[in-house]
Amino acid sequence: MRICVWNVNSARTRLDRMVEMLRRNDIDVLAVQETKCKDDQFPTAAFEELGYQVAHHGLNQWNGVAIISRVGLENIQAEFPGQPGFNKDPDATPALEARHIAATCGGVRVHSLYIPNGRDITDPHFEYKLEFLERLRQHIIATLDDDPEATFMMGGDFNIAPTDGDVWSMAAFAGKTHVTPPERAAFYALEQAGMKEVTRQFTPNQWTYWDYKAGRFFKDEGMRIDFQLASPDLAAKASAGFIDIEERQGKGASDHAPVIVDYEV
Repeated sequence: MRICVWNVNSARTRLDRMVEMLRRNDIDVLAVQETKCKDDQFPTAAFEELGYQVAHHGLNQWNGVAIISRVGLENIQAEFPGQPGFNKDPDATPALEARHIAATCGGVRVHSLYIPNGRDITDPHFEYKLEFLERLRQHIIATLDDDPEATFMMGGDFNIAPTDGDVWSMAAFAGKTHVTPPERAAFYALEQAGMKEVTRQFTPNQWTYWDYKAGRFFKDEGMRIDFQLASPDLAAKASAGFIDIEERQGKGASDHAPVIVDYEV
């Protein structure tokens, strides 16, 4: 089974590219982030014409996640248990955002995740990011406690570069999010909870994201912030993987590249 995670940075803007990427790479399941639309605005019909089923969770023009599968789509779930919300006003009720969707595809439970950006280390959104990751860790522990042989993948845009080698310049990120010790500790805590990051072994020294600003892509000034974390059972079945860097090129590209892994399931 070939599973891809991809922050498309607007599904409607990137529809033609999404369709072509599915065809070119023979994708079975695509976990999408930043669709930036409501459910009734998502271009479902275009994927159904290709033989895919679609599960989308979008509340407004921000965030938004989806799973596009040609190997089945069952037990669809939007928020994960304990998922926290966010509100700029600390006195207001935190609102749940469209940052997670899960479905069972051909026997594999696939989670599409768009982890909060954090914005700035002094911003309340940074604490929200850490809380989101902690609640996700608790969900992983509960899932594996219930079934140690559970076959599932949690993938998408984590907005964290876990090592210094995952950014083009640590100096450029001094005092900024994505590389701080608390964020990195939260990422590693997901692995300590039982998950294994499976993309790096197939794609050493590669980026998954290049900022639009300052011609970062053409200077090869990127980051690795998109991942697939697999449960022990699924991680053992990971056999190959690659980053479709070609998809980051040309007019109208997302600032993220698709990250693809083959599983022998």
